[in-house]
This record gives sequence, structure tokens and C-alpha cells, in this order.
Amino acid sequence: MIRTVVVDDEQLVRSGLRMILDAADDIEVVAEGTDGSEAVDLARRLAPDIMLLDIRMPNTDGLTAAAELAALPEPPKVVLLTTFDLDEYVHQALRAGAVGFLLKDTPPRDLIAAVRTVADGNAMLAPTITKRMLERFAAPARPGAAQAADRLAVLSGRERDVLTAVARGMSNAEAGRALGMREATVKAHVSRILAKLGMTNRVQAAILAHDAGWT
Repeated sequence: MIRTVVVDDEQLVRSGLRMILDAADDIEVVAEGTDGSEAVDLARRLAPDIMLLDIRMPNTDGLTAAAELAALPEPPKVVLLTTFDLDEYVHQALRAGAVGFLLKDTPPRDLIAAVRTVADGNAMLAPTITKRMLERFAAPARPGAAQAADRLAVLSGRERDVLTAVARGMSNAEAGRALGMREATVKAHVSRILAKLGMTNRVQAAILAHDAGWT
């Protein structure tokens, strides 16, 4: 069972998300919260697998909470929710360790699939914002490209190919087709890439690849 916490300052939104997620046989909403500080408290007390956080909340917002959650000894996987199709804070939150970003109007079936995807250890970005988010915040010519390239020097040639595909927004299956690999092989490469880079999710690695100018 995927134990999930929903945090949003709007009761109607929380109730709607709970109703959708509780309808899935393998997902259980174990608690609801109204702001980021409550999210951190719930994470410490309940140790959920997934936390769905609204970005814009009063008091402590989702961005601040995501950073605090990432610093916990056993952090939950954080998925950020927003009404907007591109939020200026998303890039910072992904760097802080969040593994997903979804719009609040995501269809119920896709929301459930996203929670399952994140629970499996994969990142999940709303399809409409993946490419635009990376292009907006990770232009290859910006300062820091040399440092990013130095960090990526530990990767093998094949790992570099896989990370480049990931940075272009490809899923494991799409990267496998493009590179002539099995999906399981791509997933294994991604795991090794994250271990070598000391990162928690593929979105962070993709951003680093963009920083280095790989895409």
C-alpha cells in the first residue's frame, strides 16, 4: 500500500484529491494538512511514502516544506501541485529533492498513475510543462556549465547517453527505444547515474545535464 499525505490550504482540493486516491486499491491517504509546517510534522509522525504538496500556501509554502522534507533522515517522496502550468518556484523545489510536479487539473487516472510512478522511484512531471520547464530554467550557456560538466565526468559513455535522453524528457521506455536498450537496462543505468552523482531523483540529474549543455 502506498501511504500518502495530501497538503493544501483549500478543503475542497484536499477532499477531491483524497477521493481520487482512495479509489485506487494500492493507495491510502493517511492524513491531510493545510500548510508546509504541518506537512513536515505529519512526515515525521507518520513516515508516509508520498506527500502531495500545494506550492502556494499561507504560512509555510510547499517550496519551503519540500526543502525541509528532503533534509529528513528518511524523507518521503514529494510531488508538488499547482494551478499554474509553469511555476517560478518549481526549479528550486526539484533541486531541493522533490520528485514530481503536477497540475491540479490532472485527470484522476493520471494522478493515480503519477503516485504509482513516484512510488516506484521515478520522477513525474506534468507532460505539458516538462520541456518548457527545463528550457526556461536550464539554458546551456548559463554560468556554472563548466562545474556541471566536471560533476558529470564520472559517468561512462553509455550513462551519458542515457542521461542525455532523460534530460530531453524521455521516459525509460522512450530512452530504451532511442538507444536500442531494454527498458530495464535504462532503469539500471539511471540508478547508477544517481548513485554516482549523489542525487535522489532523475529530475535533479536532468537539470545538471542541462546546466552542462548536454541538450
